[in-house]
Amino acid sequence: MAQRPVVIVSNRGPLSFRREEDGQLVARRGAGGLVSGLAPLVTGTDTVWIAAAISEGDREAAEQGVVDAEGFRVRLLALDAERYRAAYDVVCNATLWFLHHGLYDLARRPRFDRRFRDAWEAYREVNRAFADAVAESAPEGAAVLVQDYHLALVAPTLAERRPDLRLVHFSHTPFANPDLWRVLPLDLGRELLAGMAAHHACGFHSERWAASFRACCEEQLGQAPPTFVAPLAPDADDIRGVAGGDACGRALTELDQLLGDRAFVVRVDRIELSKNILRGFHAFEDLLERRPEWRERVVFGAFVYPSREGLPEYLAYRQEVESTVSRINERWATPGWTPILFDPSDDFPRSVAALRRADVFLVNPIRDGLNLVAEEGPLVNERDALLLLSPEAGVWDQLAGAARAVHPYDITGTADALADALAATPAERAAEATELRRRAEARRPQDWLADQLAAAG
Repeated sequence: MAQRPVVIVSNRGPLSFRREEDGQLVARRGAGGLVSGLAPLVTGTDTVWIAAAISEGDREAAEQGVVDAEGFRVRLLALDAERYRAAYDVVCNATLWFLHHGLYDLARRPRFDRRFRDAWEAYREVNRAFADAVAESAPEGAAVLVQDYHLALVAPTLAERRPDLRLVHFSHTPFANPDLWRVLPLDLGRELLAGMAAHHACGFHSERWAASFRACCEEQLGQAPPTFVAPLAPDADDIRGVAGGDACGRALTELDQLLGDRAFVVRVDRIELSKNILRGFHAFEDLLERRPEWRERVVFGAFVYPSREGLPEYLAYRQEVESTVSRINERWATPGWTPILFDPSDDFPRSVAALRRADVFLVNPIRDGLNLVAEEGPLVNERDALLLLSPEAGVWDQLAGAARAVHPYDITGTADALADALAATPAERAAEATELRRRAEARRPQDWLADQLAAAG
């Protein structure tokens, strides 16, 4: 059977548009893990990508219907700005994201009041608008790949309007277990699960997240839809291309000059609550306190950049991260040594340079749908770096036995793991790094896309 035409549906698309000084509307490649993973696979194909118009330039592009630019075929939806913000900020970012990552302070939040119910109606409206756009744009018999919790209610409307389409939903976050899911009012929780179950299949990065989804469905709907597990893989050629570029080379030279012969512990993350950045710093300080032999011999490089600062929790977290770095550096620094190198600049070539120079990677999320950095680091590293990885990251499924486990809440245990990794023998480092690279190369982004298409049938 010939391969079906493909339609990708996501909140954020592969292109962003802006009006230049000469009046020309110019498209630029968008950011984010989804775009990075999918873009090379669909560039230059007939795939239609439907997404929300985020900027004013996007809204202008939306008036043109399907736009061909930079090798993509994109249709942007110019949704009502206030209703979109209510759906995106209140329901998606401040509720579903916190729920799936288990990060609510339940004594205080969430509060499902009239404001939330209005935002929920906006969420429904946004999902219906996406369903209508897909119904109008999708070729006959297309595989429609709906991405993430922003669009969990697309399928019921779309299946009714276009029964010829094959619908697949993919979740990039963890999925809440039944205990967490019960935080949602019963009617809303059932509506979300039924919306996802209306797809022909639902995909996840880890069997743990798929199992949680099935358990929620069994409890609240009485049955679960078909699920599949398909971890996204890093684009080895792309990350190695960045590593071999001039900008990365210059950044590596600067890091070498700064570090000298000191060991280098590295993390590359967004500053977001689930990444557990603060406990990483506390563990590093515990290392300095209890293992004085490492003072002045190791630097912790934190290449982290702000995220979702429209939410007060995120702004407060960034401020606490910055104040913690300042306090640790003030306490432990000596005239020739600053313990923590803090870089919030979102300079991707410099972050890749840090991955190349690292002796230890610290990836210790509280909960993470996947975490590609854990695989990208070993692909470009030049010093047989060891990986300290939280089992709460979805990528643990691929790397267990090659990475060293760190419990995300155990500061003392993480400090001990840092000490053990820094003291590892060259033979230990070489063996573990080789296995990490082998596993990181075991899948390609094409495999992830193929798994979704196979699930579409």
